[in-house]
Order: sequence, then structure tokens, then C-alpha cells
Amino acid sequence: MVTLDQSSTETLLALGLAARMAGTSNLKTRVAPRFQADYETIPVLNPKKLTGEQLRAATPDLVMSSFAALYTREQVGTREELAELGLPSFVSAVDCPAANGAGATPFDLLFTDYEKLGRVFGVEDRAAALVAEQRAVLEQAGGTRRSLREQPSVVWLYSVFNGLPYVAGKGGMPSAMSQLVGARNAFDDVDQQWPEVSWEQIAQRDPDIIVVGDLSERGAPGDSAQEKLAMMRRDPVVSELSAVRENRIIQVPGIEMDPSVRTVDALRVLIDGLRTLGYVR
Repeated sequence: MVTLDQSSTETLLALGLAARMAGTSNLKTRVAPRFQADYETIPVLNPKKLTGEQLRAATPDLVMSSFAALYTREQVGTREELAELGLPSFVSAVDCPAANGAGATPFDLLFTDYEKLGRVFGVEDRAAALVAEQRAVLEQAGGTRRSLREQPSVVWLYSVFNGLPYVAGKGGMPSAMSQLVGARNAFDDVDQQWPEVSWEQIAQRDPDIIVVGDLSERGAPGDSAQEKLAMMRRDPVVSELSAVRENRIIQVPGIEMDPSVRTVDALRVLIDGLRTLGYVR
């Protein structure tokens, strides 16, 4: 297998499949410490997005991506082009919800990935153990939901580009995590997973809690959590929000807001944050 993004890489590492990986690419941030030793045994074909030439040179049996958008003619080639070359491709079920049954949550689809990969590589027992481990965190979130004093609203701030914030809208992992713990994603009425909004729109939503994603290792202006916090505290309107004044802010690695084997880590941080902030009885 060659992986086209970090989430795919870490999923395979969580399944103990480092020895079956012909190469990785497209690292957004540091690999989770628990995967680092295995990650260092795998060729990094490109730290950024992989090219078609690099993919073919690795001669894999299979290529995997969390996102269908990474299969383009300008990058590694379309899935149809790869199939013509005899190279099967895998896309996360989270990015193809319509093909995987109505009513499935993003976490259900993520667990479907683990199970499919378990069958592909003959490690069904490891996949089942990973699903069970992560379902236990979802059950913990359910316990938090039943113990909430009130339903807080949450803004999930992912990144800032050219001074404008990108937040979690409807349908993605942040909405799923909010629902699991009994909170409400403040932008759940926006039918985009990561809409660009204004600081004024965030202020209008007046969230109880702001979850800030840290993408500092990506290196673009506004990526680090500290830069985002500084922007909010400088903004004349956002700085007056009670969530900012009272520091009701939870920081998570930005990659954990996307569907990945690490998303449950962000869910754990959210659960702990709700307890620390006094929302849990």
C-alpha cells in the first residue's frame, strides 16, 4: 500500500501494517508519538502531495486516500486511470457517505474503513480491536451527554487564511463529536463541512466554547493555535465574547478535527474540557 495523506498513513499504522506499506506522503503535522517508530521504517515518497511518477515508481499493489479529491489527473491520476494500469485504489468511506448506507455517522464510516482494511490485509482481529477501543470512547461521550448541566454551543475553529476563519459546518466530524457529548455545533446550519466565515459571524453566534485547532507544523500564517488565540483577543468584537474573556477555549491538534484514527483523541479532549469548564454534573 502507498498512502496519499497522513490520516490514511496513521490508520494503517494503528492496524500494525507498517511492514505492508510501500510508501507514505502528504504529512500535515507530526505523526502521533505512538506511531513514530513504525513511521520511520516507511519510505516517505513525498512530504507534500504525491505525483503520478512517484506513485508508479513505488510499484504498490494498492493506493489509499482519505479523500477522493486527491485522485486527480494533475496529481497521482484519477481512479479510473489507475485501474487501467492495474492499480486498485481505496477511498475512505467517510468521504463517500452516499455509497455506504443512509444514516451512518462519520464514526460508523470510519469504523467501516478499519473493517475493510482488516479484510484486505488479513488482520480482522486487529481491526475489531481498534473498533472496540474507539467505540468505548463514544460510549464515554454518551455518559457525558447524559450528565450535562446544559447544552453548550461550540465553534470549531480549524484555520485562518488571509485573516478569515474557517470553521466546522454541518456534517463533519466536529458536528458528530458535538452531538455525541450533547453540545451543539454553532455553525451546524451551514451546509458545508469547512465554510469560510467572518469574525463578526462567530461573534453573532456567541458560542459557549471555542475549540481551536493547532496546525502549527503546517507553517502557514494563522495555522498555530496561539496565532488564532491572538487574533481573537485582538478583534474588537470577538474579544468581548464571554468564551474568550473567560477562556472557555479547548485546543486540539487540527488533524484530529478531520476523520482519522486520531479523531477519538479530540473527542477525549472535548469530554475532559466540558468537565473542566463545569458543564458536567
